[in-house]
Amino acid sequence: MKKPGSMKGLEDLGRVRLSKNFFFRDFLHSEIADFYRISNIPDDPDLAIEAGRRLCEDLLEPLEASFGRLHIRSGYRSPAVNRFGNENKLNCSTNAATAAHHIWDIRDFDGCMGAAVCIAIPWMVDHYTDESDWQRLAWWIHDHLPYASLCFFPKLWAFNIQWHERPKRVIQSYVRPRGILTKPGMVNWEGDHSEWYEGFPQLRN
Repeated sequence: MKKPGSMKGLEDLGRVRLSKNFFFRDFLHSEIADFYRISNIPDDPDLAIEAGRRLCEDLLEPLEASFGRLHIRSGYRSPAVNRFGNENKLNCSTNAATAAHHIWDIRDFDGCMGAAVCIAIPWMVDHYTDESDWQRLAWWIHDHLPYASLCFFPKLWAFNIQWHERPKRVIQSYVRPRGILTKPGMVNWEGDHSEWYEGFPQLRN
């Protein structure tokens, strides 16, 4: 698929089905793009679609099947949108750091494909109240899903979840307790963490 050069082309891209419940259009909204009128369209739609399908099929579909509806906060970012967000301190990393993350249509330094999305899970907001409860969801995901990285934020316990060809499986947070929750080599990385998420839904696919 070529980069859309018309409204019809953009509509066709938006109609691409990435998985059972997700279409590409679900991930094209960007508040930065809308407010500053910057195009949020992939230069390489085929790569973005391929990475997005893995993100949706491997991570988002099991999450939605297990917890119910997901709230998508930030999905795909074009290089232009992400660059503007970084240069204007709008909570975006550099394009190099965001390749194979929010920028789905650029491979990273190692030539690997990846995609990320920022979501919130209403089920969590309905069932938990303590600031540190994000760890419950983090450990559930760690034990059940092939994520590449997770990063949690304060509002609504929204978090970035990434699929990547070479997953590092690192969890970090800007919510108390801040920093790295786990990564390979830490004593808490392996084993069963089910004591953290007692009463959580069973994994459903």
